[in-house]
Amino acid sequence: MTTLTERTSLSDRLTDLVADSLTITKRNVVKIRRVPDVLIFSTLSPIMFVLLFAYVFGSAIKLEGTSYREFLIAGIFAQTAVFGATFTGSSLAEDMQKGIIDRFRSLPMTPAAVLIGRTFADVVINVVSLVVMSLTGLAVGWRIRGSLLDAVLAYVLLLVFAYAVSWIMAVVGLLVRAPEVFNNASFVVIFPLTFIANTFVPSRELPTPLRVFADWNPVSAVTQATRELFGNDTAVLPSEAVWSMRHPTVTTLVWVVVILVIFVPLALRQFRRTVSR
Repeated sequence: MTTLTERTSLSDRLTDLVADSLTITKRNVVKIRRVPDVLIFSTLSPIMFVLLFAYVFGSAIKLEGTSYREFLIAGIFAQTAVFGATFTGSSLAEDMQKGIIDRFRSLPMTPAAVLIGRTFADVVINVVSLVVMSLTGLAVGWRIRGSLLDAVLAYVLLLVFAYAVSWIMAVVGLLVRAPEVFNNASFVVIFPLTFIANTFVPSRELPTPLRVFADWNPVSAVTQATRELFGNDTAVLPSEAVWSMRHPTVTTLVWVVVILVIFVPLALRQFRRTVSR
């Protein structure tokens, strides 16, 4: 039976964890504000993708029942959310290289707060990126066809998915020893996920092995869920569409839970190993 003292101690630890995490989040957000170049270039990249695919490749890609530009934007949103999650790994690698993690060890704070605060800071970056992307999408002809509530749920789903991916990037960032190495390592993870998917073309157009991968790719799930919530899914899916594409929102949430269950403990364990070197 849990005693009152144990319950109080647990409550105090949780309170300290929340307070320390918020402090680290604030520190990372302030850092972004003081180095705006990071945020500027993180938003320029998806804008370039929109313009490139909408005006260059879009003229050669025809979709029955929908505009390619409306089909495209959900994929760009998903790609941007995944790319935004890389800030967790690169920032952790940079902090380790500069010795900032060692300074955190000397402070009376909960170690897990370093990772939690860093991943929450990425949510702020993704919010700004999604706002910029939405404005760019509207400029090239994208429109929200669904209800306001569905649109809000689409944005929330993107942010939740990006938060989960941040923990994958945290593990990668803690495993490498320099930010430069992380940049190369992260692309090995990001490119297959974002390009072998339904982000830019329907997965049914891909060769069979790639189509199977794309249909169960978590990025495909969040992309399709976003399209449905925005009302941009008027193109009819083939009748043999797999379960994951018929229920993309549920599939996305399942992937989020799986990623967090696996990578949060891995990140925390790797962080303890890293700071104890």
